[in-house]
Amino acid sequence: MANLQFDLVSPERRLASVEATEVRIPGADGDLTAMANHAPTITTLRPGVLTVVHGGGSDTYVVSGGFAEITATGVSVLAERALPQAEVTQEVFDAMVEEAKAVHRKAQDNFKNEPGPVDDAAKLLSDMVAIGGHIGLTAKN
Repeated sequence: MANLQFDLVSPERRLASVEATEVRIPGADGDLTAMANHAPTITTLRPGVLTVVHGGGSDTYVVSGGFAEITATGVSVLAERALPQAEVTQEVFDAMVEEAKAVHRKAQDNFKNEPGPVDDAAKLLSDMVAIGGHIGLTAKN
């Protein structure tokens, strides 16, 4: 099976640089899987779980947004925030959800008559809560 180069970086650190067989990406317009010889694509990320499959198994990362560039030979992900799933404890998850709630409250306060920003913030919050369900953590009410 053909491989592709996968690189994941966030502002804090480089999280991965491996040869992969596939990368499952939480795209803003829907999830997608990138494999060797994929058509060139650039997509924004929504909060979600990114999975990279390689010869040694698979690794999962929680991402809160960013961009992915896909080419025939590689995938580069520039994440706003990314953590290996194992580092996302209940405490870390609660802090991420609280940040999303704060963004939602701010959008409601600043854009009362503009549904776009409020809807975007509500979607962000919904995606953050969904991450918890995917990795076995529960958001507080």
